Amino acid sequence: MKLPGDIQKIIIFRALQLGDMLCFIPAVRALKKAYPYAHITLAGLPWEKSLATRFHTYFDEFIWFPGYPGLPEQPLNPPEFSRFLATVQEQQFDLALQMQGNGFLVNPMVELFNAKITAGFYKPDYYRPNEEYFLEYPDYGSEVERHLRLMDFLGIEPDGTDLEFPLTAQDQSDFNQLNLPLKPKKYICIHPGSRSVLRQWPVQHFAAIADYCIREGFEAVITGTQDETEIVNKVISYMKYEAINTAGKTTLGTIGVLIKNAAALVSNCTGVSHMAAAFKTPSIIIRMDGESERWSPINKQLHHTINWIEESDYEDVLIKADALLHQLDQV
Repeated sequence: MKLPGDIQKIIIFRALQLGDMLCFIPAVRALKKAYPYAHITLAGLPWEKSLATRFHTYFDEFIWFPGYPGLPEQPLNPPEFSRFLATVQEQQFDLALQMQGNGFLVNPMVELFNAKITAGFYKPDYYRPNEEYFLEYPDYGSEVERHLRLMDFLGIEPDGTDLEFPLTAQDQSDFNQLNLPLKPKKYICIHPGSRSVLRQWPVQHFAAIADYCIREGFEAVITGTQDETEIVNKVISYMKYEAINTAGKTTLGTIGVLIKNAAALVSNCTGVSHMAAAFKTPSIIIRMDGESERWSPINKQLHHTINWIEESDYEDVLIKADALLHQLDQV
């Protein structure tokens, strides 16, 4: 059902990690275009405050969400949750959007936000606050397109599927201070980490691909967070050539600059893969969980996703890497 045109205050609930958040930005972009003067608040995990600031053209405010029973991203903090709910209710939102997922756990909670209209996804046979504004969760297609279907269902015209990752002058300044011996488009980013060990391609394979990139005339930059230092060191220990190790040295913004200026990215399917999609940096993405359709970049010419569960052949990855590097040589 089409939303009314006089909505002025909107709260969006989505308490997830970087890749999940970047994939729903096209839907938020469409929402902001439909309601350019609406005040939009993001309710999510503590780290998302920085995301709301980065995407300040879409989000006007951030409210920290302190957990809820059954959600794995963070433990529930009952006293803080009570305060969170009171804060949200006091703001008297016109619209609360449940964009966490299929809603079987959180739809009753989002209804407690006490907005004039509550909308979002629902799972059949589970609770939804109303029928008019809840779309049966489309358990198919890309994550980007799933949220755009919700916008379309609510009468909001989509505004493209392109991802975004805005960079700031501070990001560039922080990157410059790293003094990395790199020339734009002359290096390949290799990102072996991810939040789940089950989603990590073997370090020996990452090392072999990094060595191959070096033999082909590119620098290999191994990237990772402070928590991923161990896996980065393991990759480097298997390498025959010298790589540039940036693990633990980069902020989210500086890794953005690094990926934007890279010739290509090779990584697990994690947040950086969606950053590469946003910057249109060519990539080879290894999926270890079988959800290629949902999380793969939409542009298949620029981004090559390999479902390792179905195609567990290193030689196939090498063939794709070879094709990609030779394509870069011709640009």
